[in-house]
Amino acid sequence: MGRRALVRRLLSALLMLVALPLAARDYYVYVTAESEDQVALIRFDGRDAVVIQEINVGVWPVEIEGPHGLAISPEGDYWYLSVAHGFPYGHVYKYATGDDQWIGRVELDLFPATLQISAATGMLYVVNFNLHGDKKPSYVSVVDPESMTEIDQIETGIMPHGSRLTRDGLKHYSVAMMDGMLYEIDAVGMRITRTLFLGKEPAPVTGMKRSKGATGNHHMPPIRKEQPTWAAPDPSGEHVYVTNNGTDEVVEVDLKDWRISRRFATGRGPYNCEVTSDGKLLVVTYKTDAATAVWDLQSGRELARIQNTRRVTHGVAISPDSRYAFVSVEGIRGQPGSVDILDLRELSLVTHAEVGKQAGGIAFWKMVD
Repeated sequence: MGRRALVRRLLSALLMLVALPLAARDYYVYVTAESEDQVALIRFDGRDAVVIQEINVGVWPVEIEGPHGLAISPEGDYWYLSVAHGFPYGHVYKYATGDDQWIGRVELDLFPATLQISAATGMLYVVNFNLHGDKKPSYVSVVDPESMTEIDQIETGIMPHGSRLTRDGLKHYSVAMMDGMLYEIDAVGMRITRTLFLGKEPAPVTGMKRSKGATGNHHMPPIRKEQPTWAAPDPSGEHVYVTNNGTDEVVEVDLKDWRISRRFATGRGPYNCEVTSDGKLLVVTYKTDAATAVWDLQSGRELARIQNTRRVTHGVAISPDSRYAFVSVEGIRGQPGSVDILDLRELSLVTHAEVGKQAGGIAFWKMVD
């Protein structure tokens, strides 16, 4: 074969390879519809998002029970759902992924909210928000997900809300809205190890309260303006990022020195946040501004602020490849909720999928090539 013929064949083969479509990747997320008593499973193929399953949840057909938080087991075999409203207490439900069959439930306290399973202990840690109860310290429930049994209660602050574990599952971080505090829990020892006030001024001391499982006394300050709503450790375990909803800022906490290292002025109502798996970006939902922001963590600069398709932006989950952010948006009045999908490379809205009213808790399930 001559050189020219060989070159032509090689060019022809190269053109055929270029013409082949890129390997597709599907992304799957679960999202709650709090005012519909539904959970939706969404598939996104990089261009279009489709609701492929709607799962009715709860046990009282004539009552709105309020599915709130979602968590996926580390192996991806099960998903767990906090259902906030009960008589009087809320529950956590367990379902199998794939067929979405109900497996069991456990009763906890008033308004169980965020939840996650530790990769180290295998236990489920559930924050009891206590939204409608007395303004007194609430606690984190520790649940055995195999038997769906509550095995411990760790008292924290007033109206604890957003919570997340470190990647290794050894530390649990949660915030209490009404006392402006960040709580660090030893997931293995099931006790509070450190607390940090998230405001700019020292927390006033008005009394002493001993936390269950704590090694010493800690202060329970009055209701504070910071009103933190979420805590998200970075993949390295060096920092935790907290949304101070009441003061429109994100606080970066240095975990080695246990101090606030940076403050980022945000849009109105920062609510939830998550760090990409590569540790480069922080995605923050601005609940009041109906927008989602992408922050560069090295420079501390807001790269983009993307308007959402509905008002009242809520939760965020990021794909493990750090490519897409999936944002739940509640909507208002009779509007359906939505899941907005943001491209973190292009810093733009790709598409959205409509779900039931008051979209809230959201959790990433899997990627499939």
